[in-house]
Amino acid sequence: MPDARSELVRHLWIPLADGTRLAARVWLPDGAARPAPAILEYIPYRKNDATASRDNSLHARFAECGYAAVRVDLRGSGDSDGLMLDEYAQAELDDGVEVIEWLAAQPWCDGNVGMIGKSWGGFNGLQIAALRPAALKAIVTVCSTDDRYADDVHFTGGSLIASEMLPWASTMLAYNARPADPAVVGDRWREQWLHRMADTPVYVEEWLRHQTRDAYWKHGSVCEDFSAITAPVLAVGGWYDPYVGAVLRLLEGVRAPVRAMVGPWAHTYPHQAEPGPAIDFHGEVVRWFDQFLRGRDTGALDDPALRAWLPQWAAPGADRAVRPGRWVAERNWPSERIQEQAFALAGESAGDAATHDPLRYRDVHLDSTRVLGTAGGSWLQFGDAAGQFGPQGGDDGLAHCFTTAPLDERAEILGVPAVTLRVSADRPAAQLAVRLNDVAPDGSSRLVTRGLLNLTHREGHEEVLPLETGRTYDVTVPLLATAHAFAPGHRVRVAVSASYWPLAWPSPEPVTVTVHPSPTSELRLPVRPFDEADAGLRPYGEPLPDLPADLAQTPGESTRRIEHDPVSGRTVVELAVGDGEFKDLSDGSWRISDSVDRFSLSEGDPHSALVECERTEEGGRGDWRWKVVTSSRLTADRDTFKVSNTLTAFEGDTQVYDRTTDAVIPRQGM
Repeated sequence: MPDARSELVRHLWIPLADGTRLAARVWLPDGAARPAPAILEYIPYRKNDATASRDNSLHARFAECGYAAVRVDLRGSGDSDGLMLDEYAQAELDDGVEVIEWLAAQPWCDGNVGMIGKSWGGFNGLQIAALRPAALKAIVTVCSTDDRYADDVHFTGGSLIASEMLPWASTMLAYNARPADPAVVGDRWREQWLHRMADTPVYVEEWLRHQTRDAYWKHGSVCEDFSAITAPVLAVGGWYDPYVGAVLRLLEGVRAPVRAMVGPWAHTYPHQAEPGPAIDFHGEVVRWFDQFLRGRDTGALDDPALRAWLPQWAAPGADRAVRPGRWVAERNWPSERIQEQAFALAGESAGDAATHDPLRYRDVHLDSTRVLGTAGGSWLQFGDAAGQFGPQGGDDGLAHCFTTAPLDERAEILGVPAVTLRVSADRPAAQLAVRLNDVAPDGSSRLVTRGLLNLTHREGHEEVLPLETGRTYDVTVPLLATAHAFAPGHRVRVAVSASYWPLAWPSPEPVTVTVHPSPTSELRLPVRPFDEADAGLRPYGEPLPDLPADLAQTPGESTRRIEHDPVSGRTVVELAVGDGEFKDLSDGSWRISDSVDRFSLSEGDPHSALVECERTEEGGRGDWRWKVVTSSRLTADRDTFKVSNTLTAFEGDTQVYDRTTDAVIPRQGM
């Protein structure tokens, strides 16, 4: 990276046509490098404190390389005006187009703009690219999705993600209630704060009202029309991130130039990745933007379509810091040399010595009221130990498992596995959870990937089709995209269950799903041959240290606690995450954030399922102090979901706002 000076503009207003102003922070390159291309990150997480350290880790480096790096708070967030009515609302996307036009017209910008973002910023980068603003010349999308229904934190496989939907909605309830900074917006901050708390919707209620893939979810899902994206896309993901399948779909569907990298990472930027190895992500981004914003031939288009980390076995928990494996590449995607191989699924339970004998067929009855899945960790993982999955042996023992004989030779997979089963059910609604595990010679079972399928969505997610009692169906459960190397002597295991708590909300009533023997039942693996040329790939550089800034971030603590009461049969999973304390040393502002999620369920009673979320956000500067506390609760009976949210806010020690909302929403085959 060049060692150039840059200028930090701590606050800048971006005016919109309707009179709204959006708040921005800008890192400008040395004056001699201006006008320069601009790189935009456009997210709702408060540039002043919540993402200030991370923003500096990215954008200060981009300015050092001669770019004008711009971090903008969405309408209704941070110091920006207005209300944020939902994720990816049309107003957000239209505002983004205006922001790009405004940036291109600034005297310090040469008219060329790129977008970068992780998660929310990766989503709206794709969505805004599909609107084709003229100045947007390329994007970098990290840990994002092309399909808001099938591949986000609300639903997967048509099942409600219990471990994510309410927790994420609870987080946004608290985030949206944080006040703007009086030092930026002036005396109107209090009026704006009260207005924002009173009039910003409770997102989870709207999400629960749309339980199928309707127009609500199709909005913002760029897979509806990949041809709308004409700007080149660098797509980035991690095997521990549930959005990773979108990277492969973008490679297949977008006709503009697309290059992709998938590391061993969780839901993080690759220069801060956990687990590692982390990389010099800045160098890869600058290489991409230099190609398309500056018109330099950096070789970006000569790269293979996909660079991916191919992990190998490690005992569960032994690879929290660094995941063993190697980088591989595919020149094209889909790759003609990756061949789908089918493995017949037959056999007894995992503990039976004859599990790999294809002659041992029988009906298997899966009880939906079993509490299993607590070893699955979080669906959306950020790399911390509390979110990672654990040894799978306990969950395997409660599921039905198909396990191969020990492998004679190494088997490497890269792509999207799938499992087809013949099933029936004794109730109109049921679901399947399928896990693909690597079983070591000592019996240790490690999760490779997993997937859910609501059986009322067996023919697609737009229509609920109740099951006919006793009728058999051949159904296919696609698993999350993955890469893995199974070593000789290891066994491949498919674990099947009718429940998976707390990731999947339980079926509406107790149901028995029967898995029937069938010659069509199989595991399909995308098998990749070993390629010696992988050893000659262009190496990624080491991650660069953050540039100095007047910011201090003390690390927080995260814990995961699992309690089971054998008398009541109740299991409680509690996840507590503390972000630590942030301080801006230049002006004395500070922020602390804490969250607790509890997931409880009693054996035999699906209506005992309960998700409770607590959030605390507080901050201030000098005598100005604020605090926001939220609590959220989700339950269900056979026919309805019941959700409650409470928001309380304090200025100093004085309570200034309190609101509780309740909603009862019919279940739709879920």
